Amino acid sequence: MAYEVTASRKRPSNFDQLTGQDFVATSLKKSVASGKIAHAYLFSGPRGVGKTSVARILAKAINCEKWPSDNPCGECDNCLSITKGNALDVIEIDGASNTSVNDVREIRDEVLFAPTNSRYKVYIIDEVHMLSNSAFNALLKTIEEPPPYIVFIFATTEVHKVPATIRSRCQQFNFRLIGLEEIKSKLLEISAESNITAEEEALLWIAKESTGSLRDAYTLYDQIASFSDGQITIEKIKEKLGLVGLDEINELVENFVDSDSVESLRIIEGIIKKGIAPEQFVIELSEYFRNILLIKNGVKKEGILGSPVERFSAKALEKLSVRQIEYALSLLLDLFRNMRYSLNQQFEIELAISRLSFITKHLSDIEILESIKKIKEEIKRIPVHASAQGASALSNSEEKAEDEEEIDFIKYKDEIVANFKKNNIILASSLAKTTLWEREGSLVKIHCADNFSLDSIKNEISALKKELDLLAKGNYKIEVVLVAKKEELNENTLSSSAQVDLVKKIFKGEVIDLRIKKEDNNEY
Repeated sequence: MAYEVTASRKRPSNFDQLTGQDFVATSLKKSVASGKIAHAYLFSGPRGVGKTSVARILAKAINCEKWPSDNPCGECDNCLSITKGNALDVIEIDGASNTSVNDVREIRDEVLFAPTNSRYKVYIIDEVHMLSNSAFNALLKTIEEPPPYIVFIFATTEVHKVPATIRSRCQQFNFRLIGLEEIKSKLLEISAESNITAEEEALLWIAKESTGSLRDAYTLYDQIASFSDGQITIEKIKEKLGLVGLDEINELVENFVDSDSVESLRIIEGIIKKGIAPEQFVIELSEYFRNILLIKNGVKKEGILGSPVERFSAKALEKLSVRQIEYALSLLLDLFRNMRYSLNQQFEIELAISRLSFITKHLSDIEILESIKKIKEEIKRIPVHASAQGASALSNSEEKAEDEEEIDFIKYKDEIVANFKKNNIILASSLAKTTLWEREGSLVKIHCADNFSLDSIKNEISALKKELDLLAKGNYKIEVVLVAKKEELNENTLSSSAQVDLVKKIFKGEVIDLRIKKEDNNEY
């Protein structure tokens, strides 16, 4: 007997044998059993999920000699001839190669003739979206009011390209992608039938690669079975199809965690020498980070991950944060997009691997902002020491209260400047240039940097006092003073400040001499 590919051999012959299309099967079975047959059907969905198979099953069901029944018998002359593809009353047309209006006119002429041996004459038009606009227009009237013995079945992978005028005249059924577990169970079935031993991980990989298409899964299975000598293993698949493999990727990612760029680049060199396509490597590494991201978010279903959770590196799952994994995944997706226009794909990969080798040191923008916020809060909790001129130290609670008051006065300054901008721009500008608002009891000293600002504020001192009293809810005296042009930094006080000590510790820095020598007069 001639060899038959699995996709043809396992094509379903009735509605009960359909995989993953329960809604479609149930609806059509009830329609056939009740004799309520529409004059036009539109089957849409991804490739390899059963659209053409269902069209043939429906053609058999409505022409079966044992009709009405929810399933074709598969034994009568009509069922057998349709299965073999030689039924005169079931006409299959490839929409991709019969796109012209003349092809449709032939159909329109043929529908006038009654079926020869069957109850219905069925036209199955595959890839119907490929028909031209004029061809669709020629079909409109025929589809809307065909003879009672005509049934049209359209199949398409791109339903959005079918005109709305055609869709509105058809019963529409949307076929969905088939689940990974369902595809895997079908592969186990055919392995048992063929007496082939297959590892579950290998079948799971085939199911994952088929991306929801059972026909693609059968085709890939046949290819792998041809070189597996009766035993399908993931190692054979890796070797023959040029895959990286989960173990090698685990080792690579653990080097990322250890910040070992030398070893990471060595592994990449070995992968490239094996002849593995750069795109394939990036795809597998991206899938790996996608999977550990899902695991970190609580997703542990094998059907989603493509492998058991135990197969992924425990070190990577423990050490990498969700933000770091997201960064790695984003970097790899950008890498894949850029590789098409790259000067050298290997260079691009090595650069990405070098960056990923320091992934544990990566901080996202959110984490940086949170760290800065914590530093600010920590600094606020440290008491401010009195100046070195011998002023008595205040208690911690008094210092905190005074610090809060000082901050409030800075806020008052900003609000007062904003208020005066509306009606006294000169005063607002002068206040904005002030360097310090210092409170001593009920006295507020405003430090000005230049004489012009000093005079402008003094001229409007009453208006300024009114605004300050209103905002600070008190009765304050205001004194305007000019800041000295040369103010030396008290280095000893600065370096001994607790706030500075904390910043030095966090950022691993040191206090430097801020004095700058002027070359012209040897002054500092």
